[in-house]
Amino acid sequence: MMTLPDSTSDTALMSLEAAAASARAGFACMFSSSDEYETALITERRAQGRYGAQHSKLPVVAFIGCCVMVVGTVLLFT
Repeated sequence: MMTLPDSTSDTALMSLEAAAASARAGFACMFSSSDEYETALITERRAQGRYGAQHSKLPVVAFIGCCVMVVGTVLLFT
């Protein structure tokens, strides 16, 4: 037995297809690999200034302090 298509079922089917297409679009990723994602993430963080030039003077001071101690030890034993 053949029945004529109901307009309500067509509307529901079209609505369901639109919802499915919308859900699939939500899962799309704009990055093809994790390397690409990490590169974009680092680029964005650099643009925000998170990886700015914040150099510490501690290594230089520690090196000068060690040099002074070595010179003092050499002078002490000579």
